[in-house]
Amino acid sequence: MVNGPQSVTVGDVEITRVQEYTGPSPATPGFLFPDSDPGYWRDNADWLDPDFFDAGRGRLRSVLHTWLIRSQGAVILLDTGAGNGKERPYAPVYAHHDTAYLANLADAGVRPEDVDIVINTHLHVDHVGWNTRLQGREWVPTFPNARYLITEEDFVFWDPVKHPRPPADGNQNVFEDSVVPVHRAGLVELWSGEYRIDSDLLLQAAPGHTPGSSVLRLQSRGAGALFVGDILHSPVQIAEPDVNSCFCEDPALARATRRRLLGEAADRSLLVFPAHFGGHSACHVAAAGDAFVIRDWADLARI
Repeated sequence: MVNGPQSVTVGDVEITRVQEYTGPSPATPGFLFPDSDPGYWRDNADWLDPDFFDAGRGRLRSVLHTWLIRSQGAVILLDTGAGNGKERPYAPVYAHHDTAYLANLADAGVRPEDVDIVINTHLHVDHVGWNTRLQGREWVPTFPNARYLITEEDFVFWDPVKHPRPPADGNQNVFEDSVVPVHRAGLVELWSGEYRIDSDLLLQAAPGHTPGSSVLRLQSRGAGALFVGDILHSPVQIAEPDVNSCFCEDPALARATRRRLLGEAADRSLLVFPAHFGGHSACHVAAAGDAFVIRDWADLARI
């Protein structure tokens, strides 16, 4: 049990971290971040370990959570993790989970039927899993009253009928069990470019990591935040913004998008909410020459 605040408020908008999984990862920095200098992890272990990196084992730390956003009376979930009971033959770290995610959501005061909007920043395996749950032998929408907001670009790109996946692809089965059921139920709303949720929240395309990667912008009563999904996997990418993950579909565009958004966050003092940061999970950044530094962390309990 994590003691301490799980929520912060930006303007009139409340943001709550809902945990799915936190623990050791089998991935090494060299696997997930092939662009990174191995010496950087070793030389910066004093602040990366233990929140982001297990220096003793040479492994990354794995964090999956949803940002629960309450804005203008709406209950919004940003990204839905890996889900329970999913068959992931080429991504076993996300297979057959049995987590307390829905109980954690209930602890935050939300039942599945209370959710008004689900945002998938992109359609990778660890961002859409709880879109659906198993009912008997069928995958059904977990949040039956929600609009599921998905970019048209990712919806087309990850459809295995339109774009067959390569052998041993880690996203195998994801579209079929976590996207198709909500689309079949008529709950998916496709968008492109930008999508206004309310006067405080705006979704915008931010391609590179995937063709349809998106960010959520929050501006309320003079305060701002930026939910960046997997544009940032690790704080190492703040200090070294040209470092991509191995899952970036367009490496050059991913770097350009990351630099642009970090520059804006620094200039406008936006609180940055990545999808997978451990520790305090969100931060402000500041420019430092050709890169950036963490200025301060959000007032959230460390995980």
